[in-house]
Amino acid sequence: MRILGIDPGLQITGFGVIDVDGQTLTYVASGTIKTTHMVGGPLPGRLKVLYDGVREVVARYQPDQSSVEIIFVNVNPQATLLLGQARGACITALVSIDLPVSEYTALQMKKAVAGYGKAGKAEVQEMVMRLLKLPSLPGKDAADALGLAITHAHVGPAMARLTKASGLGAAMGGAYRDGRSR
Repeated sequence: MRILGIDPGLQITGFGVIDVDGQTLTYVASGTIKTTHMVGGPLPGRLKVLYDGVREVVARYQPDQSSVEIIFVNVNPQATLLLGQARGACITALVSIDLPVSEYTALQMKKAVAGYGKAGKAEVQEMVMRLLKLPSLPGKDAADALGLAITHAHVGPAMARLTKASGLGAAMGGAYRDGRSR
């Protein structure tokens, strides 16, 4: 199974791709999608760069599943809103091509990768390098994205079994009709 991890950001979105065979994790690719050259430019154009970038990564690496970081409210509400829109562009790109999306918090990722929910960026980078047997540290955003893919490799199968057993995975289609929600 091939998993794509996405660490959304309006200026820099990290991505990481791994292959999973049983307990064996193999690095495929990682990098960033940047809008830093557009800072101060129109938001819709920056969101399109993220959307197109995620779709390009999916087309190139053909993942079977994806995982995206869940964003929580930060101190600055405006920054949180912008980050949420970047995350939405990334998720929309994934679901527009019918790629399953799982979501994990930064705390869940850090616990799965570093064993400690308050691990720093450097600790996550170091553990990702060790777990994937990389020759050097990945960049911070790419390391977080690879960490999300690793988290899904470890947690995803158990979560899928729980969802199936509890019936929580019911279809959400058709929730809107005639311009009103049910």
